[in-house]
Amino acid sequence: MIKQERKKQKKHLRSKRYQDLRKTGSRDDLHQPAEAIALVKKNATAKFPETVDLAVRLGVDPRKSDQNVRGICTLPHGTGKSRKVAVLAKGDAAKAAEEAGADEVGAEELVEKIAGGYKEFDVLVAAQDMAPNLAKIGRVLGPKTPNKKSGTLTKDVGQTVSEIKSAVRAEYRNDKAGIIHMAIGKAEFSDEKLLENLNAAIGALLRARPSTAKGRYLVSVTLSSSMGPGFRVDPQAAAKSAAG
Repeated sequence: MIKQERKKQKKHLRSKRYQDLRKTGSRDDLHQPAEAIALVKKNATAKFPETVDLAVRLGVDPRKSDQNVRGICTLPHGTGKSRKVAVLAKGDAAKAAEEAGADEVGAEELVEKIAGGYKEFDVLVAAQDMAPNLAKIGRVLGPKTPNKKSGTLTKDVGQTVSEIKSAVRAEYRNDKAGIIHMAIGKAEFSDEKLLENLNAAIGALLRARPSTAKGRYLVSVTLSSSMGPGFRVDPQAAAKSAAG
């Protein structure tokens, strides 16, 4: 009874536009990947270019450190988003970062600036020889702190910056509920490009499966646009499509 009342309350909080869009497909139906993409694009009717978001519930226990899923994947057609990149580097690495299009490059002076509260960037990349300096700013940066697992603490600063600036690199990390949230492009992308990006994202998650995770790994897969309803994708079909 309480659950039904909560559903009614949630429905009333939704806009009329959202409720009308929801009628184009049931929340409970499982769709093939291409079908879900077509429905998301059809419902992306906002007055701005909507992002297509992927949400994957994984069969992991986030409380166990060896079952946390985190990494990066390369989307063949990018996310469509441009991000401001700051780089901690010096010498040849700093020059490579500048040539790759980094928005700000510095060494100890940039560390001091960040320690003072500067956060006017989306991503911070650091050359490996700058790793000792990160201890000073780790508390300020929090999840933005460069690390090897996310590929932001790297030997090849130029390549990393180039990938981030061209928006082909997407980071993923499960939340406390074991869900991965990732942007896989814009609704204005073609169906084919979005499907290829989806396949790349799902493929990366499958390869990142912890050896200690037992049972079903892809529990649920949902696609939505920024302002549109979500459409469930058949997890088995998503895995098969990613495998080619």
